[in-house]
Amino acid sequence: MGASRAIVFVLIFFAAAVTLAGNSTFATLKGSPDLRSASAIVLRENGDIIYGKDVNTVRPIASITKLMTAMVILDAKLDLNENITITREDRDLIRQTGSRLGYGAILSRRELLLLALMSSENRAASALGRTFPGGLQAFIAQMNHKAASLGMNDSGFADPAGLNANNVSTASDLAKMLAAADGYPLITQSTTTKRKEVRPFAKRGTLTYGNTNRLLKNESWNIELSKTGYINEAGRCLVMQVHIAGENVSIILLNSFGKLTPYGDSNRLRKWLLAST
Repeated sequence: MGASRAIVFVLIFFAAAVTLAGNSTFATLKGSPDLRSASAIVLRENGDIIYGKDVNTVRPIASITKLMTAMVILDAKLDLNENITITREDRDLIRQTGSRLGYGAILSRRELLLLALMSSENRAASALGRTFPGGLQAFIAQMNHKAASLGMNDSGFADPAGLNANNVSTASDLAKMLAAADGYPLITQSTTTKRKEVRPFAKRGTLTYGNTNRLLKNESWNIELSKTGYINEAGRCLVMQVHIAGENVSIILLNSFGKLTPYGDSNRLRKWLLAST
């Protein structure tokens, strides 16, 4: 080997070693986490895929939709302290689900945003879309515009709450949406709030809401952002930004069968990742 070729070889080897060192946290992953979710993707903060399963299949995403709802509201820089009244227009005509926010309930836009993200309150999300400048259809158009701007080319949005099965995306696209949502402090704060009391009726007591993600009660998890979702067509869904072994990791789980499956899959993923450190 000539001197010049030897130098090139050494430089290439050194560069490869640096890259490996930079990716060494999860460099020794073995086997598979054996997830039950139909689609899943796990990424590092730099976008490197750690694990993927059926990542490009378009699926309904249920209330994961509310992350897009929140981003559109915050992008519009609307007055978060403005009071909004729940009306009959906010009722669920698709699933016929109920709500403790009865007609006439009054909360600030900030409180509605919190309840939509934390406890997946459907009327809260619907009211946010209804009171958007230009009305509900303008809001939905802006949701789809935002998705296109993020490169979510296989996604579509049809309502602010995620009740419509035409709110669809892929695990790959949702990774982009999750990364974008992580840039909004109010979204990270709201989705990780465990409990919130509100007073939507002047002559009644407070209403207490809890977070839909039970992993927030588990001290072994360090969660920065999360959102759950469920309708029959979507199955159980869960997206999270978490810290594992000093790394920021995105987890997207779609169409899990069974109420506890997303949490079981999340714990299997965490155990699998930690085994490599």
